Amino acid sequence: MKTIDELLAQGVDGKRVFVRADLNVPLDGTTITDDGRIRAVLPTIKALTAAGAKVVVASHLGRPKGEPDQAFSLRPAAARLAELLGAPVAFAADTIGSEAHDAVNGLQPGHVAVIENLRFHPGETSKDPAARAELAARLEALADVYVADGFGAVHRQHASVYELPRRMPAYAGYLISSEVGVLKKLTEDVKRPYVVVLGGAKVSDKLAVIENLLEKADRILIGGGMAYTFLKAKGHEVGISLLQEDQIPACLEYLARAEKRGVEFVLPVDVLVSPEFPDLKTKAPANPTTVGTDAIPADQEGLDIGPKTRELYAAKLADAATVFWNGPMGVFEHPDYAEGTKAVAQALVDSPAFSVVGGGDSAAAVRTLGFDENAFGHISTGGGASLEYLEGKTLPGLAALED
Repeated sequence: MKTIDELLAQGVDGKRVFVRADLNVPLDGTTITDDGRIRAVLPTIKALTAAGAKVVVASHLGRPKGEPDQAFSLRPAAARLAELLGAPVAFAADTIGSEAHDAVNGLQPGHVAVIENLRFHPGETSKDPAARAELAARLEALADVYVADGFGAVHRQHASVYELPRRMPAYAGYLISSEVGVLKKLTEDVKRPYVVVLGGAKVSDKLAVIENLLEKADRILIGGGMAYTFLKAKGHEVGISLLQEDQIPACLEYLARAEKRGVEFVLPVDVLVSPEFPDLKTKAPANPTTVGTDAIPADQEGLDIGPKTRELYAAKLADAATVFWNGPMGVFEHPDYAEGTKAVAQALVDSPAFSVVGGGDSAAAVRTLGFDENAFGHISTGGGASLEYLEGKTLPGLAALED
């Protein structure tokens, strides 16, 4: 995999460099609520502009259905990028049309343009390789060189992620190189004890990574909505908590395999419950009750790990040398259910372990709850990509760079 440093050594002055970034930021209307992914690509863009490149930044945002939808426009991301760079950023209101070509043709060396959401074109996510190849060919006309720096998209076999870098000279940006380097620390020659913390809503989203990590981890801590399927598998009443009945056999299998391999598999011992889901807009007080996981009322829902579990998990993290965390412990967006996620984050801050926060909601929680990002070993920009890498899958966006 060739890196951006190799590209810079060759010289990029006056060259058009296509940077496939991940500007898929959360929006409240047109207001960006977390600009972490934009800040993550700044080192690559700054290095290219400083070397005189004409930088064309492309990304997806959200899930538009292959046609323009202003609710998913990259215009707010382009405006924020300009603020962070302290320099003007041109914006093209189309992806491969006249505006995109005019914006790129108008670039001076050291300047930046952002083209509109790649997913506004059906070819980007098409299951038809020919349709993806057609879009890739048209994107290729906008640049001379390709730099991959959207780690959050490398697990997708999309036109701009997979087909385009196979058509032109392609290099890994600083973010991609950093992310891959960190993930290798979680899969090759891992420092032990190696503790994995998994949360989030669904067991099914994490089954493959659990299966792989049972071969690598020393300890696995489970929280979030996915915990209730494991608790049900162990014979507990879980009330109206999130439950995937069809995954109970898999949970039982993994619990048995963990015991056989000597992997400590830790489930919550108490939870915060309520008869109704909290209002995340008004943040109205929810007044939850704390109960043991063997005493969840039939008419109530578990929404966060309880105080005893917080203490337990902090203790299980205290002696770790390596930690991977993916998924919140509860509905952290509401203050009454944020303490579990906050406790895990604080335990990582307090620990001397090399800690990796696996993107997605976990990364958002760290920032939302006010933690210093520098207190963690690494905060990934790609939750899904991180998980698939740890599952042992081949990621199309990385494979394309190795061709």
